[in-house]
Amino acid sequence: MTLFCGIDWAETHHHVAIIDSAGQLVAKKRIPDDPTGFAELIEMLTAAGDYAEAPIPVAIETPRGLLVASLRATRRPVYPINPLAVARYRERHVVSGAKSDPGDAQVLADLVRTDRHHHRPVAGDSELAQATKVLARAHQRAIWDRQRQLNRLRSILREYFPAALEAFGTDLAHPDAVGVLERAPTPALAAKLSASAIGACLRRGGRKRNVESRAQAIQKLLRAPRLDAPAAVAAAYGAQVRSLVAVAAEMTRQIAALEADLERSFESHPDAEIVRSLPGLGAVLGARVLGEFGDDPNRYQDGRARRNYAGTSPITRASGKKRAVLARYVRNRFLADACYQWSFCALTASPGARGFYDEHRAKGETHDGALRVLSNRLVGILDGCLRKRVAYDEAVAWGHRSSDGAAKAA
Repeated sequence: MTLFCGIDWAETHHHVAIIDSAGQLVAKKRIPDDPTGFAELIEMLTAAGDYAEAPIPVAIETPRGLLVASLRATRRPVYPINPLAVARYRERHVVSGAKSDPGDAQVLADLVRTDRHHHRPVAGDSELAQATKVLARAHQRAIWDRQRQLNRLRSILREYFPAALEAFGTDLAHPDAVGVLERAPTPALAAKLSASAIGACLRRGGRKRNVESRAQAIQKLLRAPRLDAPAAVAAAYGAQVRSLVAVAAEMTRQIAALEADLERSFESHPDAEIVRSLPGLGAVLGARVLGEFGDDPNRYQDGRARRNYAGTSPITRASGKKRAVLARYVRNRFLADACYQWSFCALTASPGARGFYDEHRAKGETHDGALRVLSNRLVGILDGCLRKRVAYDEAVAWGHRSSDGAAKAA
């Protein structure tokens, strides 16, 4: 008898349901989120008829966590299902809108019984690839979090200290800006700074060249005529700015530490040499791409499947006489961001990529649209390199396009 399992997970407990090939409930149970609960789950699966040669497939609403990792370690096929998809499947069973955790576990079990061929099992990535992905996401999130801090800082400076924005521009995470704003977070304090004091701040931040000229330029901007906020209000803003600057500076240090760990993890991966051979991919961006794609050789059926997963390939909406080809926006945002930056960096690293981009721009594509098409092409090239275990070759990647162009011209 073929069996299927669904798990509705939560932070402290999980609801488990096992059904047979006819969709009839065989067993159900609530288990705690601890080793005892996992042992109960394995015992429940074994009692239902699970064995090594034909393990029971499991559907769950998350691809991460200790429960998923433990199930993967037992060699069982695990299908992570998007919660939005589960909500739609639930409507097949209950149209009244009723919902319960045990019921969702049974919905998941029925989903994997009827439609598992439409869903992707958890990839069998190596531990090193998983570690690279964790570090890459942590590094990217830290950069995004720091940018949110800097946006708040910029907004506050505009309220009472616009001269600081003129002096340091938009890069408020630069050591020059951090050093001066930490010492003088208000216009009154900044106006009293001498060129030598500003120079000392710049040196503490790590500047070694053009210190005197840069200090004099900053002093001139900070002492320019200005409109002033009331002293008490400016002092309150200054306290907030000093706090934000300190947080941003610490975040910058932690980002650098994460980046070092990320590079070490990436460089030790056997696919790193192939990934870095592609134009536009350095250690950090290459690690993000490798981590998000994973290294399971059987994960993607072909290059098209990899492009679909990356979100670079378009989608088609057709109904009756209407047909539209649109960008794919439901996608992995970490991978989509990495592919966008990759295609932008490739413009200066690869003549073929630049020519491909210029060709699409000449057809009327927007900058973002042309980069999206280019990233779709680059993902396909990466797939070919990984499958054949060869490094990137500019002539192989783009040579056929120049040949086609010459043939058309003739």
